[in-house]
Amino acid sequence: MSNLEVIEAVRSRVEALIAEDQSLFLVDIRVKPTLNFRLYIDGDQGVSVETLIRYNRALYRQLVEEGILPDGEFSLELSSPGVGEPLKLYRQYVKNVGRSVEVVLPDGSKVEGKLTGVTESGFTVEEVKGKGKKQEVKQHTFAFNEIKTTTIQITF
Repeated sequence: MSNLEVIEAVRSRVEALIAEDQSLFLVDIRVKPTLNFRLYIDGDQGVSVETLIRYNRALYRQLVEEGILPDGEFSLELSSPGVGEPLKLYRQYVKNVGRSVEVVLPDGSKVEGKLTGVTESGFTVEEVKGKGKKQEVKQHTFAFNEIKTTTIQITF
């Protein structure tokens, strides 16, 4: 099997496994040359560590039994996307409405603010600049295909 065929085989199996819970979805698959598979799964209400462990074991067993990755010479990591991971899917944007985000545009400029709305084609961020009487609130609307990345920002 070629690398692309292996990745697609892994993708189809993990999607079949998580299909039992409609709130879960596969965000990304990354593969290192050492056959280290890192799969990112998220959920509309998040995903628990216990759930990830259960799916990791089931997927690993399936890949070995079916001989997709012979000799067990691979590693498999399932996790939820961390805070530093950019949002990639529409469902991630929807679940994060109301949170602070940083949007990086193709020219490298950044907009920070609150994610206030999402449509099928894009999203809106409310940016607040200044304080007191000099405070200015700007609404920015972005198309998904016109940005470089969007990441969640932790505020204290």
